[in-house]
Amino acid sequence: MSENQIFINGNPFFFKEGQTILEVASEQRIDIPTLCFLKDAIPTGACRICVVEVKGARNLVPACSTPATRNMDVSTESPRVIESRRLTLELLLASGNHNCAIGSSDEKDWTAFQLGAQAHDDHEQLCPAWGDCRLQDLAYRYQVKGGQFDRVECKHPTETVNPLIMRDFSRCILCGRCVQACNEIQVNQAISFGYRGVDTKIVAGGDRALVNSACVFCGECVQACPVGALVEKKSRFAARPWETRKIRTTCPYCGVGCQLWLHVKDEKIVKVTGVENGAPNQGRLCVKGRFGFDFIYSEERLKTPLIRENGRFREAGWDEALDLVSDTFKAIIAKHGSDAVAGVSCARSINEDSYQMQKLFRAVFKTNNIDHCART
Repeated sequence: MSENQIFINGNPFFFKEGQTILEVASEQRIDIPTLCFLKDAIPTGACRICVVEVKGARNLVPACSTPATRNMDVSTESPRVIESRRLTLELLLASGNHNCAIGSSDEKDWTAFQLGAQAHDDHEQLCPAWGDCRLQDLAYRYQVKGGQFDRVECKHPTETVNPLIMRDFSRCILCGRCVQACNEIQVNQAISFGYRGVDTKIVAGGDRALVNSACVFCGECVQACPVGALVEKKSRFAARPWETRKIRTTCPYCGVGCQLWLHVKDEKIVKVTGVENGAPNQGRLCVKGRFGFDFIYSEERLKTPLIRENGRFREAGWDEALDLVSDTFKAIIAKHGSDAVAGVSCARSINEDSYQMQKLFRAVFKTNNIDHCART
């Protein structure tokens, strides 16, 4: 064990066989910035933001994909490293419509670019990911501004036909996180890299819209995207991060118990994300958990028990409604026997509720006529 020692910024640390420089640094709370790295996915080293300087190495190496070795001497913020990261960020900012607050009046035709980006978005505000963008955060951190290189115009139009997700290729930095989230995390195999060179883009199937592909709209790619290339359609421009508060809750759609963050503005949910490192889902969600929150604001939602009398419904209190149900069950069982009643448990209930329901029918009603709607 004593042989597995690495030096990071002059300090010695022990590491386990197979760990990368990034993993060792993270364990020691040493911050190495990343853009393409995605937890639980195979590191690619594609973005070159996490490069570090290793003593004796000719070139800078990506910390996310470089294994730690015995007596390795690593510098995470040397002048050479910072210069490299700044150059990478400047190139990324020139790769599309990154019209956030990192631009400045120093850039030639900045106003014209902003107006063009707003026309592209069909909205008067800045980029929909403004305030929730990893590229923007790093640009501020390393004091990088746009306009250092000529901007590259995107050849691919924004994909707006999907019911839940907007794909803005003009803001895609080709980090590959969405591809890994789809293929390695959710294992849906719906998207991949397509074409080559300056024409490279993220494609679904044979370069089709998501709605016409194998995509199941779990939205894992949206949560993984570090920029404004993938945005929830219903929450686009609805709120900025500083305008919302996050409330942790459990998804109501099934018995798995996935953990959610509700992003709430003016007492209304504008967005849902998975709780990273939260059991059991570890940040992952399905299409219902991520996008199916509109029903709580439906005008047709029942909030009070209704009792039918003379062919019409009237509102009632919970005690009256439950007493009516209980008395009716008792009367049916007394007249026709236990097997005259049956129950179907709801798949949207928690597992404990389904267990209690089957126990009610088997132990109290004395019948095995109990089933679950997931089978039907």
